[in-house]
Amino acid sequence: MKGTLLHYNRRLGSDRCLSLSASVSRTTARTETGAASLELRSSSLRPGGRASLSVLSKPHWGKLGRYPPWPGKIVNPPKDLKKPRGKKCFFVKFFGTEDHAWIKVEQLKPYHAHKEEMIKINKGKRFQQAVDAVEEFLRRAKGKDQTSSHSSADDKNRRNSSEERSRPVSGDEKRKLSLSEGKVKKNMGEGKKRVPSGSSERGSKSPLKRAQEQSPRKRGRPPKDEKDLSIPESSTVKGMMAGPMATFKWQPNVSEPVKDADPHFHHFLLSQTEKPAVCYQAITKKLKICEEETGSTSIQAADSTAVNGSVTPTDKKIGFLGLGLMGSGIVSNLLKMGHTVTVWNRTAEKCDLFIQEGARLGRTPAEVVSTCDITFACVSDPKAAKDLVLGPSGVLQGIRPGKCYVDMSTVDADTVTELAQVIVSRGGRFLEAPVSGNQQLSNDGMLVILAAGDRGLYEDCSSCFQAMGKTSFFLGEVGNAAKMMLIVNMVQGSFMATIAEGLTLAQVTGQSQQTLLDILNQGQLASIFLDQKCQNILQGNFKPDFYLKYIQKDLRLAIALGDAVNHPTPMAAAANEVYKRAKALDQSDNDMSAVYRAYIH
Repeated sequence: MKGTLLHYNRRLGSDRCLSLSASVSRTTARTETGAASLELRSSSLRPGGRASLSVLSKPHWGKLGRYPPWPGKIVNPPKDLKKPRGKKCFFVKFFGTEDHAWIKVEQLKPYHAHKEEMIKINKGKRFQQAVDAVEEFLRRAKGKDQTSSHSSADDKNRRNSSEERSRPVSGDEKRKLSLSEGKVKKNMGEGKKRVPSGSSERGSKSPLKRAQEQSPRKRGRPPKDEKDLSIPESSTVKGMMAGPMATFKWQPNVSEPVKDADPHFHHFLLSQTEKPAVCYQAITKKLKICEEETGSTSIQAADSTAVNGSVTPTDKKIGFLGLGLMGSGIVSNLLKMGHTVTVWNRTAEKCDLFIQEGARLGRTPAEVVSTCDITFACVSDPKAAKDLVLGPSGVLQGIRPGKCYVDMSTVDADTVTELAQVIVSRGGRFLEAPVSGNQQLSNDGMLVILAAGDRGLYEDCSSCFQAMGKTSFFLGEVGNAAKMMLIVNMVQGSFMATIAEGLTLAQVTGQSQQTLLDILNQGQLASIFLDQKCQNILQGNFKPDFYLKYIQKDLRLAIALGDAVNHPTPMAAAANEVYKRAKALDQSDNDMSAVYRAYIH
């Protein structure tokens, strides 16, 4: 796109433009011509991805990938944070959250021009809080503008006075000026004794120097206490907004409804837990590997966007097999953070979207593995995981010495151990890395990754894990991650069944289900998971975020794990029976919260 939303003309005629910007544009006009001059004046990105002063702190609507727009303001990135390669983008701080992200210029729109349109589309509680934060920011900025208007007028008067003195003077004017100067000198001589001694030095300086000394403000750079001050748009900028960008529209994904229609939908950049503001040091800080007494290792990050915004992608070629609910979000984040990715899916049409985003297409799993350095896979169950590796044109046929395979599927320990043995027997390297989360967390890059196997491969996957998750744990030998993942999902599945049981019991005893949720949200059980799943039930919205059939599969495998070590799992067994009944009611492809229907039928 040639004309972009944020490519401002630096040679603005407004008195409110900073002197540095005006000086640069005048110099450009004298020294540059043609296309080179136009390029300099229209560019608002400085070397290193830093924004010009004319765009800083202006509210805009920012859109990332397939997700709804969100209000934010353009800020300068930390000095150590590099701009993504090959993309014209800005570093945006989003209102209503302390998250930051690089947003492409074509995915930004001016706030005021599209405010009504966005409010009609988005109805979520978090979204409304973000809009309120924008309005509060604008009110504060307007107040600062009013308080600084008097000093600006004084500066203008001083500039005009200076220009008058520097203007050529005619003969008659010289004579008048000479007479008036004589009177002034006489008056100054008479009043000299009344002037304090400390003012003699000050009086010898020019008005311009005095103005510079009196004001701590440096030219071309806003003071620290005015960093959030909104800079009014000039007529030139407004003209540009009415140009090509005025007709640009975000096209929603036809195959998917707008996610923000759910009033409890959490935006793609919002942290999944309420965290304090993340400082720039946390954003630029690299992930650290910390050893625990248990022997497990955790790669941790304070904030999803803070981590993802500073990912330095590996130069290794990445392959990815399986583009389901979890895999799609993972691949999207890998591409977003600059990784080179080749994709394959059993249903080839699912690859098209990622090809458009820059991925390469692999015709078979064997081809992907043979052409990539590290290949990830995320499929539904043990049978699918084995077929992918051992089947025709499978992973094993592409394995050669040094090739790496990372299985992110949630399977049992026996299955993952078998796959590791066959991969290593061909000279390959193996890592299991199942993920804890759901579709939303996958899209947000907020998954929790549980890894085990080849420790060196785990470290080689560091940039990939940073792109797709907020935390990564290394748990030792192959099989440990599978066991831990099944235990985590066993707890989650049992909890979901208990929630459904409580809501139905409230209903049949004449209690308000909404009141029950409100009470739970004020107590120790309060969590995003609890709120989202209860809202699904209350609204009758069972669009899958985590398939019911998969949580039932995990419960079944967890029960088998307990049987293998002679450990009772009666709670999981009871929950499993409820999910089995829900599957019999054709709820397999709905969200796990549809287990509620097993209690009402």
